[in-house]
Amino acid sequence: MTVSPFVLAMALSLAGSFLGVLVASAIYLFGDEARERLVAWLVSYAVGTLLGLSLLHLVPQALETLPAQKALGALLLGILTFFILEKLVLWRHCHDTHECEVHSSAASLVIVGDAFHTFVDGAIIAAATLTSPWLGVTTALAAAAHEIPQELGDAAILLKAGYSRVQALSLNLLSGLGGLAGALFVYLALNQLPTVLPYVIAFAAGSFLYVAMSDLIPSLHKGHVEVNPVAQVLLISAGLFTLLML
Repeated sequence: MTVSPFVLAMALSLAGSFLGVLVASAIYLFGDEARERLVAWLVSYAVGTLLGLSLLHLVPQALETLPAQKALGALLLGILTFFILEKLVLWRHCHDTHECEVHSSAASLVIVGDAFHTFVDGAIIAAATLTSPWLGVTTALAAAAHEIPQELGDAAILLKAGYSRVQALSLNLLSGLGGLAGALFVYLALNQLPTVLPYVIAFAAGSFLYVAMSDLIPSLHKGHVEVNPVAQVLLISAGLFTLLML
């Protein structure tokens, strides 16, 4: 039976949005020391998946349709857009389940920011799926990989703000619905403007590169997550290898 592009795009967006939350919820069952080590490993692995997806899958796919200048221009626009979003505190990451900043507005920022984050991820996954089903699978995998440490950090902020563990994880699950909204938005928009799809793919590459290089890699260098440098390289390589195999 052939699955329609719409159903596949929705399903992969749902998987990419919720898989990170579900795995993060399971990791919270571990003790503090084991949880911190798992987060460290996941951040390194996520770096590999994001870099591999952006440079080995999304950029080549965009260059198949667009001239290099236009494709790289859309990629640059993605990087600059997410820089601005981070300045506006709409795109916020925290990967340390003990040291995340907590203040009076932190909880509301986490909820709004996480919903927006999953909306964007869902939109990107849907755009990738409409380009190629396998590209959608790899994009969903990379999105889930970098969602896991972020969801753990967000849950830590909510717990410190006074939410119970059930409430914190429930809010994270609720924010995952943003992925479906983003996927639906992109599906409807691209039906009207199908020629925009390669630009969206290049823009997505820029967004994932920004997350990997401005957020995840610096956290590894600055010791925000503790892990042996050799292990970091091996886990980054594992993330790249995963994307090469798909």
